[in-house]
Amino acid sequence: MRTFAQPSRFMRRLRQFLTDSFQLQRQKGRFILCAVFLAVATLLAIVGVSGGQFTFIPNGTFFANSGGASETYSTIRGGIDLTGPFFQSMGTNGRSCATCHQPSDAMSVAAANIQKRFDQTQGMDPIFRTVDGSNCNHSIDVSTVVGRSAAYSLLRTRGLIRIAIAVPTNADYQVVNVSSPYGCNESDVLSMYRRPLPTTNLRFLSTVMFDGRESSPATGTTKILFSNYPTSLLNDLAHQSVDATINHAQGDGTRPTLAEQQQIVNFEMALFTAQTIGNYVGRLDAHGANGGPVALTTQPFFLSINSSVNPLVPTLETPGGLVTPGDGKFTPAIFSPFDAWAALPDTSPRAAVARGQAIFNSKPISITGVAGINDDVSAGGLVAGGIHSLQGTCGTCHDTPNVGNHSFPTPLNIGTGDPSPSNASANLGGSDVSYLPAITVCKTDLVTGGPTSICKTTTDLGQALIDGRFDHVGKIKGPILRGLSARAPYFHNGSAQTLLDAVQFYEGRFGLVLTPHEESDLVAFLSVL
Repeated sequence: MRTFAQPSRFMRRLRQFLTDSFQLQRQKGRFILCAVFLAVATLLAIVGVSGGQFTFIPNGTFFANSGGASETYSTIRGGIDLTGPFFQSMGTNGRSCATCHQPSDAMSVAAANIQKRFDQTQGMDPIFRTVDGSNCNHSIDVSTVVGRSAAYSLLRTRGLIRIAIAVPTNADYQVVNVSSPYGCNESDVLSMYRRPLPTTNLRFLSTVMFDGRESSPATGTTKILFSNYPTSLLNDLAHQSVDATINHAQGDGTRPTLAEQQQIVNFEMALFTAQTIGNYVGRLDAHGANGGPVALTTQPFFLSINSSVNPLVPTLETPGGLVTPGDGKFTPAIFSPFDAWAALPDTSPRAAVARGQAIFNSKPISITGVAGINDDVSAGGLVAGGIHSLQGTCGTCHDTPNVGNHSFPTPLNIGTGDPSPSNASANLGGSDVSYLPAITVCKTDLVTGGPTSICKTTTDLGQALIDGRFDHVGKIKGPILRGLSARAPYFHNGSAQTLLDAVQFYEGRFGLVLTPHEESDLVAFLSVL
């Protein structure tokens, strides 16, 4: 993580110059971005020439990405203080929290930028460590650049960190086969390959980590509920900061101290990230729109807000409600920042964003085969006997208003990690998963103690690797959808390299029918969240 210094008078003038350079020109009927890629490049070039270091990123700083530019806004101190424990190496391998949670990448890491770090350091940047950055941690050679390139290929190309988790001793299943292209074929401690989640917009979290392990009794933490929020969230984040330092930075457990944990949590909870400038559409808070991160700081939220489940089964995801807790209301109109652009001429790029928002909010989806929704209640589904098909929209699973994660801790398996029965190299939506291990688990026979013939093959056990339940194989939480353009690739396993790939996954998985024009509009919307 590069550090930035608190702006001097010169730097304040530079900031103003860079802000001015983001002004938009109209060319051939389309808005184009003048200097998105100039801002950070110029800043870093000046730092390199001067030999100085910044220790502060002021609010209003833009970071270029493929969709335009994002901004991370802090509600404290007027920006991001890069001197706190979040940015300090507290382990033994040179890493800090910021190694995998970069302000430039919406507080996650984009695979393209990881590749740049590899090229700049010949694979010696702290993110490249065999503890979890390499495809496997044995039978590898990282003594040469060529060896490091091969060892860290998943990190470079998919942005994946290897998470080693032991199979719970109380698991009601057995691991009968692990087929890994990289040699990590152990069946007692499994290697899961996952994208680092953003450490921003955390006020809207309903569970911590993709598999919920930092909001689970399995790690001594607490499930986040309406009755204990935000205390449970804050405690879970503090616990996670210690676990991350021990496991990823190879710390000894003495740091972060209790005081440092509090500083990290305070820092994280103050951050809000979103796209601020879009290619062809310009400022996302212009012409009546309400995009960008600042609006998120006042976005109403409580656990189970706008629950899509509670109106269907009132005993679940309580208290539910849209305006007030327990009012029983739900709206599929999850996102509204670009409502004002709907009235613009059809040829306007801003109108395309509004159309994409409408598709997200209203396009019908027939939800089938999703563990956590369609299965029997005993397996974690909604009702006894299950629901063969549920007519929903994107907002059924992404129900938090203007944020897009699920507002209650409801892990689901939509098939992003499950091989297709007709093509083991692709998942259920047709995305490539050939680079991931295939893991087969079978339910345990309670009489013989051996495996039964009831088995599942997947690339990631998800929640089942935390609570030991066969019925929970492959279940993970859906992430917050803001700042997407800054942190490709997508899904927990990086199987969607682009936003169009992500959209096409849903087309293949659920039979969602979109015209090429609708695909383009939906991608235009997702790219400016």
